[in-house]
Amino acid sequence: MPRFHCPLPLTAGARIALPPTAARHVQVLRLQPGDALTLFNGEGGEWTAAVARMGRSDVEVEVGAHAPVEREAARAVHLVVGMPANERMDWLVEKATELGAASIQPIAAARSVLKLAGERAAKRQQHWQAIAVAACEQCGRNRVPQVAAPLALSDWLRQSAPEGARLVLSLREGARALREAAGGAGDVWVLHGPEGGLTAQEEDAALAQGFVPASLGARVLRAETASVAALAVLGLD
Repeated sequence: MPRFHCPLPLTAGARIALPPTAARHVQVLRLQPGDALTLFNGEGGEWTAAVARMGRSDVEVEVGAHAPVEREAARAVHLVVGMPANERMDWLVEKATELGAASIQPIAAARSVLKLAGERAAKRQQHWQAIAVAACEQCGRNRVPQVAAPLALSDWLRQSAPEGARLVLSLREGARALREAAGGAGDVWVLHGPEGGLTAQEEDAALAQGFVPASLGARVLRAETASVAALAVLGLD
């Protein structure tokens, strides 16, 4: 059954107009009045629904019953990622959403190829958030992870004091295995660098803010692969 993100108040029996993006998807799929679909608004659970009217550019649906279905990971894993360049960040956001990331904070570090600011940063954030929404529609998640506005690593470290285990992916000797470093239950924050990794000074700055060096093994992974690997270790259940 097709699934659509509908960030509106949803109640059983209501007749609503779908947001433009969802309406376009319904039209592309050539759904007709009476056809069934599933809606979720990101606040938990999902609703059955049926197409009530197809307009030229708008679609109305009748909302059915709510099902308190949750498909979130057993623990919240938050990614703080050095933005890889080109389409790799798009891929990272999509796969991280599928694997259950609770939030994604893009950062710019000393070795970053991709550096964003102003209107360009805002547009890219909107683009990545839309990718997260589409990934939720595909994979069955009913809660959409927030993709935050890009920040410089130094600014994020200065402004943030996240609660939970704080891990920085590291190649340093003595770095503990990721799962071991994460410990038991509770939120986990995973920081890693862009292409080329974090500099020693950036890693030291993270350690000074309570981050613990953690390892994904002996192989050196690409920036986007590291995020996916960390989520596979910590987030799948």
